[in-house]
Amino acid sequence: MTIERLVKLQRNFYYTGAAQSYAFRMEALCRLEQTVKSHEKQLERALKKDLNKSGFESYMTEIGLFYSELTHAKKHLKNWMKPKRKPTPVSQFHAKSFEISEPLGVVLIMAPWNYPFLLTFAPLIGAIAAGNCCILKPSRDASNTSALIRHIVEEAFPANYISVVEGGREENKQLLSQKFDHIFFTGSKAVGKIVMEHAARRLTPVTLELGGKSPCIVDRSADLSLAARRIVFGKLLNSGQTCVAPDYILVHEAVKETLIKELIFQTRRMLGEEPLLNSEYPKIVNKKHYHRIMKLIGEETAVLGGYGCEKTLKIAPSILPEVSWDSPVMQEEIFGPVLPVLSYRRFSDAVQHIRHMEKPLALYLFTGNKKMEQWILNNMAFGGGCINDTVIHLATSHMGFGGVGESGMGSYHGEYGFRTFSHRKSIVKKSTWTDLPIRYHPYSKRKNRLLRLFLR
Repeated sequence: MTIERLVKLQRNFYYTGAAQSYAFRMEALCRLEQTVKSHEKQLERALKKDLNKSGFESYMTEIGLFYSELTHAKKHLKNWMKPKRKPTPVSQFHAKSFEISEPLGVVLIMAPWNYPFLLTFAPLIGAIAAGNCCILKPSRDASNTSALIRHIVEEAFPANYISVVEGGREENKQLLSQKFDHIFFTGSKAVGKIVMEHAARRLTPVTLELGGKSPCIVDRSADLSLAARRIVFGKLLNSGQTCVAPDYILVHEAVKETLIKELIFQTRRMLGEEPLLNSEYPKIVNKKHYHRIMKLIGEETAVLGGYGCEKTLKIAPSILPEVSWDSPVMQEEIFGPVLPVLSYRRFSDAVQHIRHMEKPLALYLFTGNKKMEQWILNNMAFGGGCINDTVIHLATSHMGFGGVGESGMGSYHGEYGFRTFSHRKSIVKKSTWTDLPIRYHPYSKRKNRLLRLFLR
């Protein structure tokens, strides 16, 4: 079936209205859950093949979060769908005002390779909950997971409701040439610009979940041992191939050496003396990204790591304590297990350096200073983040997740995902038993006084 034909089939099915009832949406969510559960072991094997993720990490960062998101949607779906009453101005007497959520229609979800299961199916939950038809485009770089995603979807749903298109650039190009009612893209900034350019031709709304260089500020008042442990955890998830991973550390110069020692200790504590021999340590997705990351390390001094194995595509966790702001590793998102450590003397200097870069997807602050914490929250622009931890802010269905500026636009998770794939329609229902004459011709001085009384 051609992509054009597939989109047409989905639009025809959407116009039947079958997917818009609460019962249909709930049944679809339950069917998705049951089908995923029946293929859970296969998913773990696919993620192992694509990224060498352990079963524990696969469940913690992908499968388990999917179940949590889906459970939350099932619990709250009925309430999300209810019309929301709104106040009515006196000038519109007698009437009632409310908003209703309607599906956008046929939507496209384009997923990345780094969390290929979660970042395909988490937005799908929002699309289904909102009553849409959907085409999924998983990444070809996670080919084993992509094939299994297609198998799961084909087992659970008819193609005219939910479908999967596999492939690479050619398939992406064909999809982006179609008319969709929303495009949800997760990936790099460069590809995000292409997606937005195509969407603009048809005035298609987009959600862009991108990335950037997410800073991790460590103040001298921080618990350095705990900070190091949590930074290493966030950095080494999926071998650093996480959009909200701490990209670099900005630490007060008075505690830089102590923090580096703690980072080395915590890394060895988690992965051992030779991390490349650790069977549960994820690999880099392919040779292209392996060589890109190794090139970023280049001739930089590494107090830990600094090497890799092309055969296994693993790169040792690498700590670079002598980089400058002009170093190659500071010019792009690293997306790997490499951690530059820069220092600052005055907090204002750290702030200026961060502000000279694009608004990051995440920011992390380790401090015991409440004033510094509040200043960062009130004055720094970033998508989201943590105080005294890393990455965990995205692992909840109660808050939206998304970027700002060049790190993305729009958000999802929980009700935020439902809203992303819905249009909030504003309605005023006017009574027929009375009709105030003030708005009708002819106008008079008395009507003018009444108008000014109502509208002020």
